[in-house]
Amino acid sequence: MSSKPDPVVDALSQIAALPAVVTAVDDSREACTRLRWHQALRRRIPEAAAESRVRGAWASAELDGARSSADIVRDLACGARHWSPDPDPGERVLRGAVTATSEAEHVRSVVLAAPLQALARLHLAAAADLVEDPAQLGRPRNPGEECGELVDLGPAPEVSEMRARLDALTRVVAAHGRIPTLVVAAIVHAEVAAVRPFTRGNGVVARAMERAIIQAGGLDPTAVVVPEAGHGAQGGTAYLGALTAYATGGPDGLVLWLTHCGDAVVAGALEGQGIADAVLAGRLG
Repeated sequence: MSSKPDPVVDALSQIAALPAVVTAVDDSREACTRLRWHQALRRRIPEAAAESRVRGAWASAELDGARSSADIVRDLACGARHWSPDPDPGERVLRGAVTATSEAEHVRSVVLAAPLQALARLHLAAAADLVEDPAQLGRPRNPGEECGELVDLGPAPEVSEMRARLDALTRVVAAHGRIPTLVVAAIVHAEVAAVRPFTRGNGVVARAMERAIIQAGGLDPTAVVVPEAGHGAQGGTAYLGALTAYATGGPDGLVLWLTHCGDAVVAGALEGQGIADAVLAGRLG
């Protein structure tokens, strides 16, 4: 029996067939395939994947304005450096990015079958030091709860619209066999940023969801691509501009965002190539 047509999925399938999007999908797949066959990844995937998480967390925090360095994040991740007992706002964001990027490795086993569960788990990781009310962790906003993040995308939608869009998002993820993994991951990333389901931590969660989906969907099975670094490669302004185009620009804005995400995965695969080279040469810190 054929499944009931879904206008959201059908429209997205048509967008995915546009030449610019097809090119973005093909380029990202080729870049990830080249990385997959790197000599270092024959036996040392865990080491390279761990460094990908370090660089991904650093880049994700930077996109939210928390300045740091890969060396600092690496030291924090391995215990060579300790978190401050009284962290400033930037360190709170960085800690959430480190924890959520690490958690992305674990939620990839459920993200395609239960995206809202993955979303909740990533928010628990990202926002533990950000929200004032612990009851807000791991659940979407309730009526009366607001989000002041990502204001360039416009006001966060009301709770009823937010919940409807999260429902549509689950249908997009469920259609991952019909829609390329890059497109599914990009839509999830942008929708989480646009609808801002949580009071805090939406940007970090959006990028961690994208990381989990490109791994679970087979685009990056080694988990060495650094999509967060790809998004930051042209600077935070370009990243925010592409997100804004998605949120406000109609079909053209959607295509711009999808091509941006394709470029980000290609750049993230090149970052992964550098990681693999360093692993092979024994140069990782």
